[in-house]
Amino acid sequence: MKKLLVATGGGDCPGLNAVIRGICKRAKKSKQWEVYGSMEAFNGVNENPPRIIKLSGKKTAGIHVRGGTILQTTNKADPLHFPVKDEHGKVIFVDKTQELAEKIKSLGFDAVINIGGDGSQKISKALFDKGLPIVGVPKTIDNDLSATDMTFGFQTAVQIASDSFDKLVTTAESHHRVMIMEVMGRDAGWIALHTAIAGGAEICLIPEIPYDLGKVVKRIESRYNDGRGFVNIVIAEGAKAQAGSIVAQKGEEGSRHVRLGGVAYQLSQQLKDAGVKAEIRETVLGHVQRGGTPIAFDRVLASLFGVKAFDLVQAGEFGKMVAFVNNDFKAVPLENATKEYNVVDKDSFIVDGARGLGIVFGD
Repeated sequence: MKKLLVATGGGDCPGLNAVIRGICKRAKKSKQWEVYGSMEAFNGVNENPPRIIKLSGKKTAGIHVRGGTILQTTNKADPLHFPVKDEHGKVIFVDKTQELAEKIKSLGFDAVINIGGDGSQKISKALFDKGLPIVGVPKTIDNDLSATDMTFGFQTAVQIASDSFDKLVTTAESHHRVMIMEVMGRDAGWIALHTAIAGGAEICLIPEIPYDLGKVVKRIESRYNDGRGFVNIVIAEGAKAQAGSIVAQKGEEGSRHVRLGGVAYQLSQQLKDAGVKAEIRETVLGHVQRGGTPIAFDRVLASLFGVKAFDLVQAGEFGKMVAFVNNDFKAVPLENATKEYNVVDKDSFIVDGARGLGIVFGD
């Protein structure tokens, strides 16, 4: 029997377990492969002894309805930029992909499926270049991978955000308030944009369209002047004013990423300083968007990604990532998978359509 290793890296995401289950069920039908999982991305491989589990039918039965990942995950200890301390005790980042590829091979694995977003697929490409037979599966609630039309987890995140937004609309109307809801979206505003359209927001602020505070204030005032007396705003965590910068703080040790969050409070203060008299309240959804049961769409997409990923392994088509393109499942080279972010095009129909619905982007 051949041995297949599966890993889930980066942030957790609704649908990860459905991918794992899809891989395992398809592998079982082949009768040629045994499937194992590395705990906490590739940390499980590097530990001594390795934390690797066999993904039996019993262990994966019914997990497609569960959020999170049974393999656990991490967005630290990136083997491309692995944190180590130099002789002065300062954290520096070094490339450990060659060692990782050799370690996986030494453990007897014939192939790897790496499930993750942009950073994880860059790791996949580096490991493939080091001679490791690997296939990628795209995962991100931000929907920011350009090689695939859709990533699993995104629709669930939008549903969670929309459900939350609906609740804020009624309380905003009851109290004549301005309600600001902050959603995830570091560089891409897809969650915010879809939530704004679904929820009927008056204002949507996203990273791709830096906002003019004066135009945001003007929209708020027009709502109160018309006698309706309440406003609902969706803002992505990576949004910024034309004359400002994103709200971020230093990430945890061992991570190269800054930590975003708090832009809702910054916007609230900006509006107050600009003279908005209405009461303003802020809600930050945070990790609520990443958790819980995936909706049916994401379960289907993730399950079929898992099946397609195993088919690529069995066919020996390594160095590729599964992609959902034009309502079909395809394989794209890993180098193309992470070539550019899938950001919101401010001249696209979805933005024009949102404007047609009366949504203001502050530009």
